Amino acid sequence: MTRQLCPPAVLALALAAATAMPAASETAPTEVVFADGAVEVSLSGTPGNPEEGVKVMTTAALGNCVACHQIAALPDVQFPGDIGPALDGAADRWTEAELRGIVTNAKMTFEGSFMPAFYKTEGFVRPGDGYTGKAPEAALPPILTAQQIEDVVAYLLTLKE
Repeated sequence: MTRQLCPPAVLALALAAATAMPAASETAPTEVVFADGAVEVSLSGTPGNPEEGVKVMTTAALGNCVACHQIAALPDVQFPGDIGPALDGAADRWTEAELRGIVTNAKMTFEGSFMPAFYKTEGFVRPGDGYTGKAPEAALPPILTAQQIEDVVAYLLTLKE
């Protein structure tokens, strides 16, 4: 009798299911608890990595924070934005929990903010399917993962005056 390996399609489905589901210690976007805009508990259960946070903040397909914010500690960023506040000294202005809340969903702290909610999956006004002009066929994923939020917060905590 010979053993049959899993077909590639089964492996692909298993991988997709594993990556779409939050990790056991990860807080799902719909379960995040805000207290006056702050999120006290880590979303991933794993400490953030500041170096990864820089990647998220400077990558257009991820957070792209530098499109709106200036950061003196990142002088090589081309065309930094100035429609959001400079992030220099962010760690002196806000606590870790406040920074986590702002990155997760800034509207919980600053009601009129145009900053996107980076860890939200529902409550959108007219969400679309990419640039097709059509409604999405499935639930929308958050812009960033729980760990990416923690990585950005870890980097922001390094920004002191």
